Amino acid sequence: MSVLHAGFASELLLADARTEVAEGEAMDLAHGASFYTTAKVRAVAPDDLMETDALVVAAGRGGKPGESRLDLLRENAATLATLGGKLRGYEGLVVVVTNPVDVLTYVVWKSSGLPAERVMGTGTMLDTARLRQVVGQELRVDPHSVHAQVVGEHGDSEVVLWTSAHVGGTPLRQWPGWSAEREAPIATEVRTAAYEIIRRKGATNHAIGLTTAALLRSALRGERRVLTVSRVQTGALGLTDVALSLPTVVDVDGAVEVVPPTMDAGEHAALERSAEVLKKAVASVQS
Repeated sequence: MSVLHAGFASELLLADARTEVAEGEAMDLAHGASFYTTAKVRAVAPDDLMETDALVVAAGRGGKPGESRLDLLRENAATLATLGGKLRGYEGLVVVVTNPVDVLTYVVWKSSGLPAERVMGTGTMLDTARLRQVVGQELRVDPHSVHAQVVGEHGDSEVVLWTSAHVGGTPLRQWPGWSAEREAPIATEVRTAAYEIIRRKGATNHAIGLTTAALLRSALRGERRVLTVSRVQTGALGLTDVALSLPTVVDVDGAVEVVPPTMDAGEHAALERSAEVLKKAVASVQS
């Protein structure tokens, strides 16, 4: 629905292992055609997705209350490895949403043989949005005026870059009344937000839908926005052979240019630890 409301898609194709579910979703969405920019919506067989400009992977199961994203790993990795194998030769962009998104971005990249820049995970885009919302709420300013980023894993080892955070051009740590004592509780709130939502309603859906639509819009329109997407890293900040989030220029060719952010020694060490967590997770499903 977020993709349709964003108004950039001329056609939205839905495929699911449960054929009737895809058909029902397509029917339901199509009935709202009077309320979004003109677009065709239909259910198709998975093979029909090979001619699309972008493909969103949301296969696999979601998290359960009390379960970490990495707890989902083995089951969803097997599903996405199979799917990735079917994407060999695909010429569009692949956006992975399924958790644990960083490990599964790596799995899809590895199994599909596609270039690293054309396999993106939503990564810490949502964490970054949550951070900006919480900081904005603390300071009583609109989140659009908060420029702060979360990098690394979309999960328990994620890293908030407090040293480079700005509000309306002013470094956050120079904002009147700001205290560094607020930073750890806010980072915890951002990191655990999904768990709190899952505990209350069983799943997260609205904000990740908006996140995915924003990523697709930026890519397919060639906007070249800098987004904290996850992709397999090939040397930025010394990181290789691991998918994690760093600020990255996104355009029609995918996550094309990683922009190494400013960080202090502590943040850099935390990022390296996050990379190690993810590498161990990948190794656990390759053994």
